[in-house]
Amino acid sequence: MDMENLDLQPLMDKAVEMVMLYAPKLILAIVTLIVGLWLINMMSKGIGFVLEKRSLDVSLQRWLTTILSIVLKACLLISVISMIGVQTTSFIAMLGAAGLAIGLALQGSLTNFAGGVLILFFKPYKVGDYIKTNGEEGFVESIDIFYTFLRTMDSRHVILPNGPLANGNLVNYTMDEVRRVELSVGISYHNRFEDAETALFKMIGEESRVLSDPPPFIGVTGYGDSSIDLTIRAWVKNADYWPVFFDLNKRIKPALDNANISIPFPQRDVHLFQKAT
Repeated sequence: MDMENLDLQPLMDKAVEMVMLYAPKLILAIVTLIVGLWLINMMSKGIGFVLEKRSLDVSLQRWLTTILSIVLKACLLISVISMIGVQTTSFIAMLGAAGLAIGLALQGSLTNFAGGVLILFFKPYKVGDYIKTNGEEGFVESIDIFYTFLRTMDSRHVILPNGPLANGNLVNYTMDEVRRVELSVGISYHNRFEDAETALFKMIGEESRVLSDPPPFIGVTGYGDSSIDLTIRAWVKNADYWPVFFDLNKRIKPALDNANISIPFPQRDVHLFQKAT
């Protein structure tokens, strides 16, 4: 075929038409993409700064800013593609179906993730707290976005999913600065409560770690088969709870012995009757 006889004018006209039609859209899409990415980065930094001011956990800050950035960038990409003239309806439907399938497959993990976000945001407990939940109790070693790690008193390491933690009952023993030590002891019916009260208050007063406000309390809580049951309550700082608990328990008996007050134990009298013959 003779190239000189080939009429290129229709092709050139079509090319010019395509350039005139799509060039402004393409330039606008590129500008929108650049400006949008810059705005998303600035917004992510601003939100990160706000979260940092609220003293949120560092891992939660990273997760929230990352997820927000991904969502905004996905929306920006879809908008840019639609500006060029590409139909995005099928694309969005495909993304929705994929997201639904992934969500169903990772339902348990997403529940733990949501629970981790709530825990790190509202802070029902923090690292170092002593908590009791779901039949386990111990010191919080670390809080991940999916799991909370506990160390029990006997040095067992327990891994708890955050989903049930965020939606279940939980006792935090160290949320307040002070905690109440509660002890029980029984005295004989032959002893006077006032004498036991005086001896026990003297013992508590010798313990410097016991706080004076709120004041200690000693009262009768019941009458057993062989003893008058007393309850001792004293407030201490959280860090002193277990040392004071064990020390006071150890000193109760010597304090009562010095006051000639006996701690009874179950006894049974056996009477023998001889049958007359």
